[in-house]
Amino acid sequence: MSTAPQEKDQDRIIQDRRPVVISGPSGIGKGTLAQKLFDAHPGIFASTVSHTTRTPRAGEIEGVSYYFVSTSEFESLISQDAFVEYTLFSGHYYGTSKRTISEQTTKGAVVLLDIEMQGVKQMKMHSGFDARYIFIKPPSMEVLEARLRSRGTETEESIQKRLMQTQAELEYAKTPGVHDLIIVNDTIEEAFQKLENYIFGLMV
Repeated sequence: MSTAPQEKDQDRIIQDRRPVVISGPSGIGKGTLAQKLFDAHPGIFASTVSHTTRTPRAGEIEGVSYYFVSTSEFESLISQDAFVEYTLFSGHYYGTSKRTISEQTTKGAVVLLDIEMQGVKQMKMHSGFDARYIFIKPPSMEVLEARLRSRGTETEESIQKRLMQTQAELEYAKTPGVHDLIIVNDTIEEAFQKLENYIFGLMV
């Protein structure tokens, strides 16, 4: 099998090795788009391992699933400004450390980060963290609601909370300079093509 296409990808990526932060409402397909990048361009992109204070679940591996630390250890890292973003969710901390990002970038990989709105806000406040920010937007609130309902895993209360959160995220996305690119995820293939073209420096 020829390696020429991957080499061509690598040449393009070298033009901009900054981490790529993908954000957007729950259910919009951020994880699917990121996975398609990993699958289409093996060896080019990398994810990071987050820190958390919750206990490991069955099958989770230290340093692979998460870095499992105590609350005091996590708060010590916060005081050391070790995270580009972190949050407290259901009584447990979760965070993305600067070290895990730098470890991947020094290897030449382009780091992909799937981050919620609050995390993006924190990242934008870090003057030393330079990244490209991409927001994935639903075609409409009606389409997003239909996608959430089609999961069959959400309660009515959960759906309404997610829709309210989406409204806040869409408003934040209108802030000038917050995102480098906004992609409407009408179909996953079209959204992926735009995402891929942008990351590789092609016309969107």
